[in-house]
Amino acid sequence: MQHIKDTEIKADGGVNSEFQHYYTEEPTSALKVKQIEFTLRDGHIYKFKTPSGVYSFGAVDKATAILINHCSKIDGRVLDIGCGYGVVGIALKKENPSISLCMSDINKRAVEFAKINAKDNNIEADIRQGNLYEPWQGESFDVIISNPPIVAGKEVWMQLIAGAFDHLKINGIIQLVAYHNKGGERIKKYMSEVFGNVQDIWKEGGIRIYLSVKND
Repeated sequence: MQHIKDTEIKADGGVNSEFQHYYTEEPTSALKVKQIEFTLRDGHIYKFKTPSGVYSFGAVDKATAILINHCSKIDGRVLDIGCGYGVVGIALKKENPSISLCMSDINKRAVEFAKINAKDNNIEADIRQGNLYEPWQGESFDVIISNPPIVAGKEVWMQLIAGAFDHLKINGIIQLVAYHNKGGERIKKYMSEVFGNVQDIWKEGGIRIYLSVKND
C-alpha cells in the first residue's frame, strides 16, 4: 500500500510508528473530497468520491486496480476487508451482481464514503465499521479479498490472514494483493503457513495476487 506521509517500511514488513496513516479509526486531516473515474479492463466505468485521510485519495492505486481486474472467480458471500472508500467491493459487485457483498474498515471516514459510493453506484452492501473481523464475529464467507494495509505493521496483516481462516467457509478462498518485494513475499509465506497452500494467480509490475483455499 502507498499514499502515506513520512513512512518507513522495515525489512521485516513492519513500519516506523512515528507517523499518522489511514489505518486509524478517526482521521485528523481536514476533509477534502475528489471525484474520480475508474475504468476496468472491460471498459466499464465507475465513479467514486474519494476522501482525504483514506487510502488512495484522488486515484485508484495500481495494486487495487490489478486486484479488481485479475482476481479469481468471485461468488457467494464476499467480504472486502479494509475496504477504504469501497472501490474493490463495489466494482466486483457490479461485475458479479449475484454475490452478497460485505465491506468493512477501521477508518470511520472510509466507511462513510463506502456507503456513499455504494449508493451512488446503485449497489447493495452490508458495510460496517471496525478493526479487521470485529464487525463480523460469528459470520463466515465464501471469499475474503483485500489490498492489505502493509504499512500498518506485520501484526495487522498477520491477523487479517489468520482471522480469514476462521471466517471462511470450507473451500472458501482468500485473495490478497501486494508488491512482492515490499512485504508481499512475507504475506505469501504466512498464507501458506495458515492455510497449507498458496499460489500466485497474477503477476504484473512487481505486484502479485496471492490466493489460498480453506480446505478443512
